[in-house]
Amino acid sequence: MTGESKMAFERISTGIETLDEILHGGLTRDRLYLVEGTPGTGKTTFGLQFLLAGRDRGEKGIYVTLSETKEELIGIAQSHGWSLDGIYIHELLNPDDAAGRAQYTMFEPSEVELGSTVGEVQKQVEAMKPQRIVFDSLSEMRLLSQGALRYRRQILALKQFFVGRGCTTLLLDDKATGGEDQQLQSLAHGVIRLEQRLTDYGNERRNLRVIKHRGSDFIGGAHDVQLMRGGMQVFPRATVDTSPWFADGRVISSGLDSLDQLLGGGITEGSSTLLLGPAGVGKSSMGVQFAVEAAKRGERAVLFEFEESDNALLTRSEGLGLPLRKYIDDGSIAVRHLPAGEIAPNEFAMKVRSEVAEDAQGRKTTVVLIDSLNGYLSSMPHENFLVVQLHDILNYLGKRGIATFLVVAQHGMMGHGMGTPVDTSYLADAVILFRYFEAAGEIHRAISVVKNRTANHERTIREFGLSDQGLVIGQPLTNFRGVLAGTPEFIGPRDVLLDPREASPE
Repeated sequence: MTGESKMAFERISTGIETLDEILHGGLTRDRLYLVEGTPGTGKTTFGLQFLLAGRDRGEKGIYVTLSETKEELIGIAQSHGWSLDGIYIHELLNPDDAAGRAQYTMFEPSEVELGSTVGEVQKQVEAMKPQRIVFDSLSEMRLLSQGALRYRRQILALKQFFVGRGCTTLLLDDKATGGEDQQLQSLAHGVIRLEQRLTDYGNERRNLRVIKHRGSDFIGGAHDVQLMRGGMQVFPRATVDTSPWFADGRVISSGLDSLDQLLGGGITEGSSTLLLGPAGVGKSSMGVQFAVEAAKRGERAVLFEFEESDNALLTRSEGLGLPLRKYIDDGSIAVRHLPAGEIAPNEFAMKVRSEVAEDAQGRKTTVVLIDSLNGYLSSMPHENFLVVQLHDILNYLGKRGIATFLVVAQHGMMGHGMGTPVDTSYLADAVILFRYFEAAGEIHRAISVVKNRTANHERTIREFGLSDQGLVIGQPLTNFRGVLAGTPEFIGPRDVLLDPREASPE
């Protein structure tokens, strides 16, 4: 491949690392791209990030604005903590000069000569020879063109002018005419669409889609977007994960001999375990037990909490004798609180991937707890999407030998009315079922393993207790009635049951 051909296929960064991953390396250099979206979707922010990325690599950049003033652009940059030093801002029909004032005073925008307007841009490009240029916005160009045919010809002329000058161009379009401009899309080398919508509960959800990128593959579909101080962040719908499978089948202990026995030896690394049961039965406490045990082994655990606050989590753990605070303080356990209904699904997936990396002390993450899937479901637009997203996350964690625990709270407390918000049991390698049962007029807790793909687990039902010294697993109980009906009642001797006031862990 010649140097000229290599230059033609060279990639440049958009200024957003994850978008570069979606584009499989970034934008092709020396091409013209269309970035379209309604007002408020982040086009200007995207354009500025593109130019700033070039500036950081020693490239010249021009921002041509027909719709915003230089002061407004500087204000947008300052809101993100950026400086536009080194970025040339070219205002067309600048109201600060006499000619600009005269044109704004004497003529309607549609009466301004389009040729002279575009000519100013071309002169500036010839003089500066920039490597990157952003043209904002095309809706003003439509007004100046006074016709669809002239508008298309002018865009084609701009494309021919910029390409071949070592200049990568972004044309921003606010879709003021409504609908899709397919003629414009056909002229562009690539099309990136920014979208926003209101969810059923009232907040905004932004997305980015790559409509086309000639001569290159990309990750299609809707990718979640957040606009925050520091710029636009894009969370890919999926990632290309070519990592080898790291798990070697090591068994992870819970720290409780009777629970390990119930599980057939413990939990296999890289597996996923569903903790299923009604509210308050001890599912989250079981997940914390595995996290604390990992920290005791010198490993790392990450807890993703959708519902429980720091104070409630620490108070509950301390009440069970689990030293969660100690391991949070030394970094062995990380707790990440996520607002249910606010975080986007792809954003959550990226947080999981970034959090499980090895920490500065070299501790490998071996346990992840997601508490709960009910809160996770609140962040999803559709249940089917939840299952696909969850499968991707579990596969990613499994390949890295990380044991994942998923808490699912069932609706209701007991009986036929109990159900789950979405069936994920087939995705999990193991399912630990928690139940309340009646015995001698009292409510007790029961635990059983109904599935474990990686071990020959015990089929019995054991009593499960929570004490100030930890989690307690009793002996197998055999005298039950109504288990299949969903209303288990113990009819055996009372002396085999745990007394929560006297129970102590092994």
